[in-house]
Amino acid sequence: MRMAQNRTARAAQTAGRTSELDRLRSRAVWLYYAEGMKQSEIADVLGLTRVSIVRLLADARRRNEVRITISSPLAEFAQAEMELRERYSIGEVILAPVHEEDADPTLAIAATAGAFISSRVGDGMSVGVGWGRTLHSTLPFIEGRTVENLKVISLLGGISQARRFNPAEFAWQFAELFQGEGYLIPAPALVDSPETRHALLERCGLASIFEMADKLDLALLSTGGIAQLETSYRTGHLSEADRQSLIEHGAVGDVLYNFIDSDGNTIDHPVNNRAISAKVERLRNARERVLLSGGRDKYRVMRAAIKALNPTVLITDEFTAQSLLSDPAD
Repeated sequence: MRMAQNRTARAAQTAGRTSELDRLRSRAVWLYYAEGMKQSEIADVLGLTRVSIVRLLADARRRNEVRITISSPLAEFAQAEMELRERYSIGEVILAPVHEEDADPTLAIAATAGAFISSRVGDGMSVGVGWGRTLHSTLPFIEGRTVENLKVISLLGGISQARRFNPAEFAWQFAELFQGEGYLIPAPALVDSPETRHALLERCGLASIFEMADKLDLALLSTGGIAQLETSYRTGHLSEADRQSLIEHGAVGDVLYNFIDSDGNTIDHPVNNRAISAKVERLRNARERVLLSGGRDKYRVMRAAIKALNPTVLITDEFTAQSLLSDPAD
């Protein structure tokens, strides 16, 4: 009798701990996604460490407890979306609201893109994915589910120092959301010479992965500016001297380490010959090309990327859209 009572007591204690953990996880998810609080702020509110908050949020995502969808288009953007479609010959334009012009639009674009991606991924598709903060930020907003025979191809080599925004990490997490098969590039995004690049592509089998980019159903791409030290430069792959040299050669930014000029042309520069990435010509072969980026520092490269990629879908914020529309016609 006493043993049964002990087991009952232990079960009650376990249930109590589980219930409290569920409560804390739910609270952490709400404060992070609904109220936009930082992890350190949530830790203070809940009386936990920041590491505990990170674990709670990760556990919530593993349990598929986070479902953020935005399904109602804003009527006030209809005119701007139509004008962008006509101005740049883009099949579909989706604008994200931002509360003020100087605000970082990353999360707004990511939330909007997450709903779009959730509706587009389907059985038997080949999806090529780029990298960067905006793409990485879409993950919590994508409704994961099991998709049959899905291939997810990373279009860029690894960024060893950019742990949070690593191309391989994003591709892997994206594939996991849909229970798909991932194809990663086991090489750095930028190597020391064109000869090394050639050897890796031709002798180590990497070329076969990039050949998959010729037959993509969907390509998810973003841009990197060059006016400031952004993600790709913070990793240490490109020095300040490289950045200045690229600017002198006319670069306004990059798409997957393909540095382009204002007309969308890949510039003649040594950096472009050292990148382990899918080239622009390959990216244009994708049946559906989705360009998602925005922000004050991205306008010039966004305009160039539209020319380079001829995207079928553009997802950006309302203020970047205004800049694109105010630009004089070519």
